[in-house]
Amino acid sequence: MSTADEGFKAALEEAKKGASEGGVPIGACLVSADGKILGKGHNMRMQKDSPTIHAEISALENAGRLPASAYKGATMYTTLSPCDMCTGACILYKVKRVVLGENKTFVGGESYLKQRGIEVVNVENQECEDLMNEFIRKHPEDWYEDIGEGTPK
Repeated sequence: MSTADEGFKAALEEAKKGASEGGVPIGACLVSADGKILGKGHNMRMQKDSPTIHAEISALENAGRLPASAYKGATMYTTLSPCDMCTGACILYKVKRVVLGENKTFVGGESYLKQRGIEVVNVENQECEDLMNEFIRKHPEDWYEDIGEGTPK
């Protein structure tokens, strides 16, 4: 698992798309065991005024309704460590692996994913980290709202 993977590239492009729309720059891509992109998306909380459209949820939504077997062996690529909600979705659909771009700006449910038998790979991508740092610097109130912490610290 690396930044050269098509799933990671798609997730990063989605993060950039979210940033260009004025949203939280997090992207995700769900890839089947045989390497087919099932769905991709980006955080759209700001754009859609939604409390739940995080990148991983958007990718699952864009994959459409799939049989449980479609998730067997699947990988969720995400540009940031997944929050509790997105961690839960990965567990619910029994994805095999979560590949994250970085976890320096936010650490989500990685330990819980591992505890539930899901492989977690951090590719420590500087571009992902830079996108998040810029957003947090410019929009701290939106970031803290996004992670459910209310006000900036």
